[in-house]
Amino acid sequence: MPLNSLGLPKPPAETRVVVAMSGGVDSSVVAAMLAEEGYDVVGVTLQLYDHGAALAKKGACCAGQDIHDARRVAETMGFPHYVLDYENTFREAVIEEFADAYLAGATPVPCIRCNERVKFKDLLETAKDLEADCMATGHYIQRRMGPNGPELHCAADPNRDQSYFLFSTTPEQLAFLRFPLGHLASKAETRALAAKYGLPVADKPDSQDICFVPNGSYASVIEKLRPGAADPGEIVDLSGKVLGTHRGVIHYTIGQRRGLGIGGGEPLYVVKLDPGTRRVIVGPKEALATRIIPVREINWLGDEPLTARPEWHVSVKVRSTRPPREAIVRPLSATEAEVELLDPEEGVSPGQACVFYETGGTRILGGGWIWKGRAA
Repeated sequence: MPLNSLGLPKPPAETRVVVAMSGGVDSSVVAAMLAEEGYDVVGVTLQLYDHGAALAKKGACCAGQDIHDARRVAETMGFPHYVLDYENTFREAVIEEFADAYLAGATPVPCIRCNERVKFKDLLETAKDLEADCMATGHYIQRRMGPNGPELHCAADPNRDQSYFLFSTTPEQLAFLRFPLGHLASKAETRALAAKYGLPVADKPDSQDICFVPNGSYASVIEKLRPGAADPGEIVDLSGKVLGTHRGVIHYTIGQRRGLGIGGGEPLYVVKLDPGTRRVIVGPKEALATRIIPVREINWLGDEPLTARPEWHVSVKVRSTRPPREAIVRPLSATEAEVELLDPEEGVSPGQACVFYETGGTRILGGGWIWKGRAA
């Protein structure tokens, strides 16, 4: 039996695909494309949060308008659509940790945790309960078959690539997941497909912010979740000298220069946040340069175990917006490693992900979470 376009050995009509639909153009196009190809498509949208004000806001995913948009796409293409209430799961698995990490002086990436703990865990189990053969999403990333099974590769369009947010996808999940947009050359192609299928979301703008953070204001969300978190404190230099006061550690991020209110002299940057003493520590730009990064909770996607070698020469990304740069990963265990950057990077922050890539290639070898490390 020849394989169908999703790599499964049966006709599309006998292949059930659950499509994770956010209400945006990407996942809508995936659902429409598979429906047109004759697959047995079931659309599922997650109700993740209800922030009242956030519901009316444009550019957030999985809120009221988005559920409505996903339903309209399903009606247009004639396949069933379900809405699952995941608010409690999302709050416990994503929002609470986001608040705690932020208050601990880290810069969290909740979108990764949502993929890891909600979409690719609970939703994936739901897809299996619905007797699906696979689950498809609108992420821009590629799944390719390698000699040892499915591999994760960067999207064809580097501007849309979402590999940084999907490094924690496990080999077992990868066996079940499909990413039909990963090979497209540009977002324009996706929108053209949406117009071709006559989808009501063809011109819908892309979501920009974290879905539960209205207007991109992290601080206001944290204040609601953790009253008292915005208590003022001191701004000090590396020697501990007080330079000024601040209006709450939650308003600052590592690498920040503007808005410190301590003008004059050489430019100073936030180099550390100490929530325990409510101090913002500032220093010159060179104080931001980091060469050694402790990484834990590693998800490894290489062909042999992470601990099979004393060191791996790879490229790493320490922020989603930066290009990969060469590094050496030295495993400490199956889930912990020390990463040495060949060129120091500025503004490396605990709470961000460190994602491993094949140097000069497109394959994602996994990644982990940057942390403060053990005290020497």
